[in-house]
Amino acid sequence: MIASSVKLGEGVVIHHPDLVNLYGCSIGSGSRVGTFVEIQKGALIGENCKISSHSFVCEGVTIEDGVFIGHGVMFTNDLQPRAVNLDGSLQSDADWAVVPTLVKRCASIGSNATIVAGITIGEGAQIGAGAVVTKDVPAYAIAAGVPARVIGRAKDAPVEILSSGRAR
Repeated sequence: MIASSVKLGEGVVIHHPDLVNLYGCSIGSGSRVGTFVEIQKGALIGENCKISSHSFVCEGVTIEDGVFIGHGVMFTNDLQPRAVNLDGSLQSDADWAVVPTLVKRCASIGSNATIVAGITIGEGAQIGAGAVVTKDVPAYAIAAGVPARVIGRAKDAPVEILSSGRAR
């Protein structure tokens, strides 16, 4: 289902419109969305992104231009999720706050990675398949594992980053 509240840029491709759940989000021009993807209200997807099948992009997530999201990537937006309050009553929107997450331009997130709320993945960073990202990832870093740790630098990092070993 693609709700009427969704803002789609020019040339957005949604491969199977009947097999996605998109509502209240914005998807930039030239982006592609795979089958069985959910993108919630308030999520922002930049231009020329690829969101692969079975991925979940929740409220509070901003994905900048040129980002690759692999199959089955999961974002979270709450650091202390609960179904009920201390008195046993069901929680409502008033009982928690969205914790924003930012994925900067040209980053790449491998299949089945989990991105915990409140972090920033830097420009050009690469996240390994199956990683659980619990901390910020610098620009052009390669991070993998559970929890994810920086294990290297992306080959396409600008020369000043490769030579200094520091992200900008």
